[in-house]
Amino acid sequence: MNPDESVPAIHLTGVRKAYGKKVAVQDLSLAIPRGELFAFLGPNGAGKTTTIKMIVGLLQPQAGELRVCGHQIGANGLAAKAQLAYVPDQPFLYEKLTGREFLYFVAEMYGIPPSRRDQTLALLERKLDITEFVDQLTESYSHGMKQRVVLAAALLHEPTVLVVDEPMVGLDPKTIRTVKNLFVEHARRGGTVFMSTHTLDIAEAVADRIGIIHRGRLIAIGSLGELRAQARREHSLEEIFLQLTEEEHE
Repeated sequence: MNPDESVPAIHLTGVRKAYGKKVAVQDLSLAIPRGELFAFLGPNGAGKTTTIKMIVGLLQPQAGELRVCGHQIGANGLAAKAQLAYVPDQPFLYEKLTGREFLYFVAEMYGIPPSRRDQTLALLERKLDITEFVDQLTESYSHGMKQRVVLAAALLHEPTVLVVDEPMVGLDPKTIRTVKNLFVEHARRGGTVFMSTHTLDIAEAVADRIGIIHRGRLIAIGSLGELRAQARREHSLEEIFLQLTEEEHE
């Protein structure tokens, strides 16, 4: 992990991205420190996935700057990507590999020595409960099984920044609790979790701060208490979310 904790783990400044005439993300500025579990919320089409793809370097902004642990995405992309891991909403695995072969492949890409790989993987196998199927071909996996192996792959090189898009889709309640605990542990160890989700009760339960994006603009950010103050009501995150996005719509 990056030893300089004064540098934001994720830093966006004036970021803009459009597809033709449709502006997906407009003038987005955001700083997320080390040790924070940040939930990124918004209606469908609000710009969440576009933002995530720019943070991890899959899309380039048309304006603004993105940095991960001080490294600029684009100009110093490899250094930035070495500090992060990305779990998309649709987990991808090579179907003719077993889960373990896939994890070994990921470890080799990151240059993880076999002894460290095996030690870390043994811990992740237990935490994510993948031991029973990790040596089966991934073509036989359910969505939830794929999601757990992809999460293990993301955590294998012990990234500073973990970026996850809808991480709880297809998971059973027990695994959801396990994944929530993993995210909280990662943040408490000084890492950063950037989590886009529609599951508002999970965001309410675990997030240190919450950002709400609507029509490509960040319309609210803060702790649950701060969002309640902004919405002028002491209610659930769901009710606050609906109020703020409806006000913005009007």
